[in-house]
Amino acid sequence: MRLHKVNKRPLVLASASLSGLLAAPFSYADQSDTSQLERVSVVHSGSIMSQTESEVVRPVAVIEGEEMEKRRAGTIGEALDGLPGISNADFGPGVGRPVIRGLQGSRVAVLEDGSRTSDVSGEGQDHAVASSTLRADSVEVIRGPAMLLYGSGATGGVVNVVSGRFSPIIGERVNGAAQASYGTNGHDRRSGVEIEVPFNEKMALRADLDMRQTDNFSINGYQTADGEGKKGELLNSDVENQNASITGVYAGERGFVGLGFSSLKNDYGIPEPNYPAEYARIESASKRLDLRAELYNPLPGFNTARFNLAYTNYYQEEWEYVDGKKDGMDAVFKQKELDARIEMTHNPIADWRGVVGFDFNQVKFEAENEADAFFIRPSEKQTLGLFSMQEKPTHFGQIELGLRVGYDQYDPEKQTESSVAGDSVTFAGDTINFETDPGTQSFLTTGVALGAVFNLDDQHKLRVGISRSEAAPGPEQLYAFGRHAASGTFEIGNPNLTKETYLNSEIGLMRQQGALRYEATAFANLVDNFVYFAFDDDNAEPRRVDADGVNDPTGELMVYNQQADALFYGIEASAAIDLDTSLPLTLRTSGDYLRGELQAGGNLPRMTPPRIGLGADTRWQDMQFSVDYRYHFKQTHTAEAETTTDAYATVGFDLVYTPSQLKQLRVFLQGRNLTDTDGRLHQSFFKDQAPIVGRNFTAGVGYQF
Repeated sequence: MRLHKVNKRPLVLASASLSGLLAAPFSYADQSDTSQLERVSVVHSGSIMSQTESEVVRPVAVIEGEEMEKRRAGTIGEALDGLPGISNADFGPGVGRPVIRGLQGSRVAVLEDGSRTSDVSGEGQDHAVASSTLRADSVEVIRGPAMLLYGSGATGGVVNVVSGRFSPIIGERVNGAAQASYGTNGHDRRSGVEIEVPFNEKMALRADLDMRQTDNFSINGYQTADGEGKKGELLNSDVENQNASITGVYAGERGFVGLGFSSLKNDYGIPEPNYPAEYARIESASKRLDLRAELYNPLPGFNTARFNLAYTNYYQEEWEYVDGKKDGMDAVFKQKELDARIEMTHNPIADWRGVVGFDFNQVKFEAENEADAFFIRPSEKQTLGLFSMQEKPTHFGQIELGLRVGYDQYDPEKQTESSVAGDSVTFAGDTINFETDPGTQSFLTTGVALGAVFNLDDQHKLRVGISRSEAAPGPEQLYAFGRHAASGTFEIGNPNLTKETYLNSEIGLMRQQGALRYEATAFANLVDNFVYFAFDDDNAEPRRVDADGVNDPTGELMVYNQQADALFYGIEASAAIDLDTSLPLTLRTSGDYLRGELQAGGNLPRMTPPRIGLGADTRWQDMQFSVDYRYHFKQTHTAEAETTTDAYATVGFDLVYTPSQLKQLRVFLQGRNLTDTDGRLHQSFFKDQAPIVGRNFTAGVGYQF
């Protein structure tokens, strides 16, 4: 949203980033899995894109500009939902986590301006991602072989939210943007403002603030799959968010440096059909300090050096309410994280160009529940990584090589007792004892990626890639031992877990020129020692237990972190065609198909069902109009303790008015789920407890100055 006047200083920041070798593919235009297949160039600092997808090996999606405005949803998962291969795993309107090719949670790394966000979204399905889409100028998605660049927490892919806070491009005068909107469903009020105050051509101060507040959302039908709750209303689904930041930037001829502080506050409910008799709410707060720096021509043979440093103090409380009043705290999560990254882009060597780098991540994590016990054992994690990505142009196109070596070490705190009576539980007939002292655990991980782009002719390109990477298990998989009330689970970690090994391959065909543009990709991901939730069946029903791990049909679902070999495979496709009509008209379509299976037999849980989308864009004078249709097929490939999810379809539109005599002004009207469909997201842990939000119209205005 931020307006900058481009100065005459060369825009070398793209080459400064590790992913300056990456490409921005087409920009996805709407909420229906479809794409305008436009070539995009991103110039924000913190962005990890710089070219176009046809010039790079790795598959990438970039949302910016008008597409970003259309997708400026309440959560990052909702904003990305519908892109081929990407879906949303919500836990009510307050939580939306991205799912990439069947992988979610701690397997998908979420970055903000190139540095990891720090939250506990990987340690609980009901935990929100600490990132605001309202302040984002663009969102970038990396998947496939490039995941090895970011270590164990990126085996599913990487999502980078770019705000432009650290851009070295400074305006000639005070500039900024403001936006406000109102949604009829849930009385969804959103507003945001950002401003840049330049002191001179080299120094500027930037600040932004955005807020969201809603009531309970309306739905079609009852809340739960078996008909519980209030008809037409998603009880305890209201959300309140507030995000703010202030950033100072100095940009000189040799580089730039930026220092910023940001804060985030969330307060949201876990939808509960028994409201107000009993329900749960989550309150979280984050304070973050960021340092960004780039130096041009730092050493002989290197043209750019980049340094990213982020320190975050994150705190979250889960409260239990009875009859509308706080009745006790179910859990407290505390996390302090330091994330540092150094990248050096070298000059071409025998036509090879690329980057080498080092990253360091330290996380101190604590989780407690009532009686000063804990759901996940407190631990400290340290991660080191060395990486390099190189590419070389050839007579047929280009080739690319990536390497990574990582080291993950966990230091769990010694505990004398757990919150479970007897310090042991029974799972599948075996007794699992609480480990008082698992000891220090370490994992050496490696990764290698090889890919190529073949220029078949002037319009068509073939992309192939293969990678092998390893990932360490997360703290929730190793050290969980107890009740997690908000998510309705009793989770048992496994300190004996080994690292996962991913062998990923893909092939894609694309055409990005002319009236007809399209892309199709097929992939297969073979995973050794994949960690997943196993269930304890009791009389063919998933076993439920109370807070002490004793059988209780009204209690939490017991799950155990288990490993087995798995296979993910699927196809993704999108196309667009411009028609020669009196008004400009573009027709779009896209879809995806995903399967996740255990190699020994059986399906993996929460796999996104097949989807197909159709859409159209047109323009008349100062008006733009898009309409979209998306169909989610029935998911019948279910795992143990899962139920099938019925098919459903949604229809939406976007209407934007930008007056030609006042281009800084943007007035918009959006419609979502126009048919008021009662649908459920199979990839969500919460699908049987809450459907998708019903019909909604959102009107808003944005202004740049």
